[in-house]
Amino acid sequence: MSDAGALRAGLCDLDIEPGERALEKLLAYLELVRRWSRAYNLVSPGDLEQFIPRHLLDCAAVAPFVPGGTLIDAGSGAGLPGVPLAILRPELRCTLLDSVGKKVRFLRHVQRTLGLDNVTPVHHRLEQWAPEPPPDTIISRAFKSLLDFGTAVRHLVAPETRLLAMKGRYPEAEITALPEWLKVLEVKKIDVPQLQAERHLVIMAGSVG
Repeated sequence: MSDAGALRAGLCDLDIEPGERALEKLLAYLELVRRWSRAYNLVSPGDLEQFIPRHLLDCAAVAPFVPGGTLIDAGSGAGLPGVPLAILRPELRCTLLDSVGKKVRFLRHVQRTLGLDNVTPVHHRLEQWAPEPPPDTIISRAFKSLLDFGTAVRHLVAPETRLLAMKGRYPEAEITALPEWLKVLEVKKIDVPQLQAERHLVIMAGSVG
C-alpha cells in the first residue's frame, strides 16, 4: 500500500476526515522527516520505516482529546506530536519547544515549507522557559515518567492547564508514584490503526510550583 493509502486508511479507521490539503501536508511532513532524519538525528531507521503508524497515526489518534486554544509540545524533537496535531487541528496555536538547536532548525524548515501559520518552533530549555499567559495544554511523548513530565512543566501550569502524556502500556506504577500536586483526571486507552502496541493518553492537572 502506498503512503497515501496507508495514511488515508488509518485516519478513516480513527473517524478522522482531514481533507485533501491536510493529507498532503502530512505526507509532505513524512517526506521532510525521511529526507533530513539522518542529518538532524530525528528518528531511528526502524521508526522511519514505520513512521505512519508509529508516529503519524499515533499522534492523530489523540487529536480528538486535545482541548482547543494554545498548546505546547514539550520536547518536540522531530515535531511529534505537535506537527500532526497542528495540521489536523488548525485552530490550535502550537508551540514546538526543544532544547536541541538542529532539531528546532528542522522544525522551522517544516513550518515554512508546509505553511503552518499556527506553529511556532522555539529553541529553549523547558525548565527555563516561561511564556505568558500560561498555555491551555501541554503535551509530550518525550518524558520517561509522568512525574518527570509534571515536574518539568510545573512552572508553566495554571489551574485550567491540562497536561497530556502519551504513553504505551497503562502506567500504573507511575500513577501510583505521583505526588498530591499532580492529579490524574483521566486515562484513555488509545487504539492506533496499523500499530500492534498498547497506547494510553494520561490527562493530568497540576498545581503551580
